[in-house]
Amino acid sequence: MRIRTVLAGAAALLVGATVLAAWPSTADRGGPRWAVDDDSRADYGVCRGTDPGCYHDWETAFKTDGVDRVLVYSATGVSRHAHLGRRLAPGMNPPLTDAHVAQQAMRRWGTEHGLSVDWTDDVLQLDSPGKLLRYDAVVFLSNSRDILDDAAQTSLMQYVRAGGGFVAVHNTLGAEYHWPYFQGLLGGAAFYDHGPSRNGHVEKTSRRDVSVADLPKRFVLKDEFYNLAPFPTGVRILAEVDPDTLEGGGKGFNGHPGHPDQHPVTWCQYYDGGRAWVTSLGHEVALWRDGDGNGDADEQARLFKTHVVNGLLSTMGKKPFCRA
Repeated sequence: MRIRTVLAGAAALLVGATVLAAWPSTADRGGPRWAVDDDSRADYGVCRGTDPGCYHDWETAFKTDGVDRVLVYSATGVSRHAHLGRRLAPGMNPPLTDAHVAQQAMRRWGTEHGLSVDWTDDVLQLDSPGKLLRYDAVVFLSNSRDILDDAAQTSLMQYVRAGGGFVAVHNTLGAEYHWPYFQGLLGGAAFYDHGPSRNGHVEKTSRRDVSVADLPKRFVLKDEFYNLAPFPTGVRILAEVDPDTLEGGGKGFNGHPGHPDQHPVTWCQYYDGGRAWVTSLGHEVALWRDGDGNGDADEQARLFKTHVVNGLLSTMGKKPFCRA
């Protein structure tokens, strides 16, 4: 009995080795590389980067139903930014108050562009791929820490792999630290700390990408400029803040020295079949209001709105995505 078991195991190992040896090389398969021979850049086991060949142009539900839908997910695990207001009631599209300025803004901005926008803090609304595959994009809005259970993680992976659009805003860089797939979706980056919210000079680093094309080459924005560890890799950086313009320097409250050479604030990539657009901007409540009577604040809000809306539209595929 033991001899038969050993022989069966050896045969299985031999078959497995044969299958691995017969697996076609990257060159034979064609298309972008699915593994990156670079210790400085994690590939998270998926096709990711700026090559459109990583995108899955499948005929999924959101591409064939004739409706442009967006889901805004603003669940938080620990900290909750003022622009989110109090935690929303369970279910889809619960009542919003004036304090839910970011959710209200996403709904308002979407309506202005003919989009149908849903919103929720309820992880149960993400518990099956079928629920997400209705949406041309999902917006993760200033989430924090653990905000997805196992079912929602599986749904998000299936959605992204089907060509879904993923937008991450501000504190979402501080969510799902322990799920490597999500960190990869964020560009291999994560929030570490920040200094005080203050004005900084934001500069666009792409000429043609729609999320920055209509912005000045250099403009002032008040925000928490996040220090990142790890630093984003394999992505197209679209905008950065000039660290020399940050009053008091770039050092964060938890000791991060800042990014004196390059301090990115927005980037994009193709990831595991989908599109991902990520911005660390969006802390100030005033950025989510279309105007409060203050000239400087109104101009910053206008620029921020232009940035986010066009990033969203490009991630949905309604405008060109992630251009240099």
